[in-house]
Amino acid sequence: MIALLIGAAVSLVLALVGTPLFIKLLVRRGYGQFIRDDGPTSHHTKRGTPTMGGAVIVASVVASYLLTHLVEWLINQDHSGPTASGLVLLLLMAGMGLVGFLDDYLKISKQQSLGLRAWQKILGQGIVGVAFAVLALNFPDSAGRTPASTNISLVRDIPWLDLAFGGTVLGVILFVIWSNLIVTAATNGVNLTDGLDGLAAGAAVMVFAAYMLMGIWQFNQACGSVKVPGEVCYEVRDPLDLALLAGALMGALVGFLWWNTSPAKIFMGDTGSLAIGGAIAGFAILSRTQLLLVVLAGLFVLITLSVIIQVAFFKLSGGKRVFKMAPLQHHFELKGWAEVTVVVRFWIIAGLCVAAGLGMFYAEWVVGL
Repeated sequence: MIALLIGAAVSLVLALVGTPLFIKLLVRRGYGQFIRDDGPTSHHTKRGTPTMGGAVIVASVVASYLLTHLVEWLINQDHSGPTASGLVLLLLMAGMGLVGFLDDYLKISKQQSLGLRAWQKILGQGIVGVAFAVLALNFPDSAGRTPASTNISLVRDIPWLDLAFGGTVLGVILFVIWSNLIVTAATNGVNLTDGLDGLAAGAAVMVFAAYMLMGIWQFNQACGSVKVPGEVCYEVRDPLDLALLAGALMGALVGFLWWNTSPAKIFMGDTGSLAIGGAIAGFAILSRTQLLLVVLAGLFVLITLSVIIQVAFFKLSGGKRVFKMAPLQHHFELKGWAEVTVVVRFWIIAGLCVAAGLGMFYAEWVVGL
């Protein structure tokens, strides 16, 4: 468990120290955020604020993860090193971050709201998502567990919702599609939430805190190499390593939030929002809690729904709107709420959703006993 503290602490320090250095680099190069003219007028003062801060988050997490395993190896020569689950999750996070970085770079270099074209963004996310899904079904451990499973899961795999159809190729294809739907939903949710200073980062900290706690619990209640009939346990391949990554993400986001809170000195940009969304989706898939993600990430779901409702109602009603502006956080800004008020109240909603998700996770265990 000491590794969790080391990973979180190293990631926190790297992000806390690295972010201002990255801000200076971006300012020197003139890489500032482009602000939409149709958004809240109060946001126009943010024009030119450095963006692409998500690069620091990703770099801090990767560095802290590898350094933590290096320290463990130096202390214990028998340490097996990074796990398959940890590495495929890092691939998903960093890959989505790279797609976001390219999008951000094009936006700031052209000083316009359009970066990558829609098909280019979808293609990039698709390539990363498919690679993650395929790799996650490989690398079985001594008990035959792979990082992911072709089962749909709530707080553990649901046997009667098996996508594998007896382990056929069709099951793998369906899993790849299902996995990419989760990744797309999570990345879009975080991306839409990232509209106010500190909102997405603060909410994501709570979600990763939940995954760290669940990873520790799953490790302590893991199934043995031989499955005992009637045994209540978790079939997660590397729960403690996933908890380490969740802790590292928490640390990096807290360090970044120091500079991202209102008034923000830097934005995470698509680099950060896509990377964070990819990581959240990866945790849901690898920890076998796919459907529970809807509750744990309830704030991101709510904000995404506000956009879907707004667009659908606008088209069906011939131009009428449900909200003053979507995503939802901007609706409350236009109603006169101060930005900080919106952020703090939305953080409270995010915390309540995480608490509800953890309650469901633990309640299932109690009922299972």
